[in-house]
Amino acid sequence: MAVTPICEGSLEAPTRHPLAWQTAAFHDPHALAAELERVFEICHGCRRCVNLCQAFPTLFDLVDAAETLEVDGVAKADYGKVVDQCYLCDLCYMTKCPYVPPHEWNLDFPHLMLRAKAVKFRQGQTRLRDRVLSRTDAVGTLAGIPVVNAVVNATRTNALGRKVIANLLGIHPDATLPAYSSRPFRTRERGRIRHAAAGQAAGPTTGRVALFTTCYGNYNEPELNADLIAVFEHSALVVTLPASEQCCGMPRMELGDLAAVKAARDANIPILKGLVDAGWDIVAVVPSCVLMFKQVLPLMFPEDDEVHAVKARIFDPFEYLLLRHRQGLLATDFKQSLGTVVYQASCHQRVQNIGQKTREVLALVPNTTVEIIERCSGHDGTYAVKQEFHDAAMKIARPVAKRVEQAAPDHFGSDCPMAGAHIAHALGRDGQQKHPLSLLRMAYGIDTHPQGASPCR
Repeated sequence: MAVTPICEGSLEAPTRHPLAWQTAAFHDPHALAAELERVFEICHGCRRCVNLCQAFPTLFDLVDAAETLEVDGVAKADYGKVVDQCYLCDLCYMTKCPYVPPHEWNLDFPHLMLRAKAVKFRQGQTRLRDRVLSRTDAVGTLAGIPVVNAVVNATRTNALGRKVIANLLGIHPDATLPAYSSRPFRTRERGRIRHAAAGQAAGPTTGRVALFTTCYGNYNEPELNADLIAVFEHSALVVTLPASEQCCGMPRMELGDLAAVKAARDANIPILKGLVDAGWDIVAVVPSCVLMFKQVLPLMFPEDDEVHAVKARIFDPFEYLLLRHRQGLLATDFKQSLGTVVYQASCHQRVQNIGQKTREVLALVPNTTVEIIERCSGHDGTYAVKQEFHDAAMKIARPVAKRVEQAAPDHFGSDCPMAGAHIAHALGRDGQQKHPLSLLRMAYGIDTHPQGASPCR
């Protein structure tokens, strides 16, 4: 009888199967444990992903310390140590693993880790701290109240305050924490909501853009959204805001709270679908939010036509600008060069498979040299601020910081504002990072705070 050989690895493009999160088997702890053991055995035999996040070194250390030196010698109770280290960046799936579908071993490490987090959440084993930190809208709204805002922002830089929140919430005292604006972006730009406007279509773009402001862009760094609008309007693009929005759901997904992700979908998708139907494209400054609508929700709701309609019309900002440039509609009247720029391409942008669009746009600025770092920064939203993970996050960030240090650029940063802040922290240069959109605004010579306007903070 002929035996079909098992291929060592697949050279085909990876195929992502929908996430079967609404089935009983998905949340069955016994079925989960069996699948974790199967996948861990494959990873142990390969070890190609050892230089990515801490999930893989943690797994391999457990195996190497086992009496059998195999996965069967690792206690099932220790599997959670591996799961806790995974922050679902998807890089192992998209760039490293040779056994992803269509390979017969059908290995999807990030989706398995998400399944394990979902089981943990359903069993009530998720820490209160993690539940609180993942409620970004609620935290941002509370921190935006003027009196509370002053206290929160003072606590960020006060040694005694940091010690208190370290003890109360398990936040590492050395971690960098974002400031909160007392004037959220959607509050100060509520007059920007438009229901009808003319735009010049070009290629796959309509020239009319709805800006999903994101929790971070609304509450923490509203100036990033202001930079995006300034850059887009400089190229005659029309920008509106959704009539309402909630967190995209990424922080809750990373916690395993998939019911909350569905609730976010139910709040956001009808609004965004209405904008798409009215001829608007959608962009967001945070790559994780774009990824949520472009890849995560379509995999969670594969039969949902509204979700797929939004997926087809949401873009990374630099992806959108480059599409306009290819049609001759991107302004290139740059007033100043940027010199040397080193920026980290965030993981959640890279796994969108759109290519190096940020580098291509910044390289249009005369006398500007752009170096891209395609390596994880280690921040993962809240991962880097937690006491038990901060040291690992800094370890992951060091190679990126070293690259920046060696290049001695005029500007450095990341497509993800949180990653940029984490890299600056690793360099001991907090606050000196520049987002690529801010650099583009600088190159155009657009006044940061035009007459009559006021800073976001």
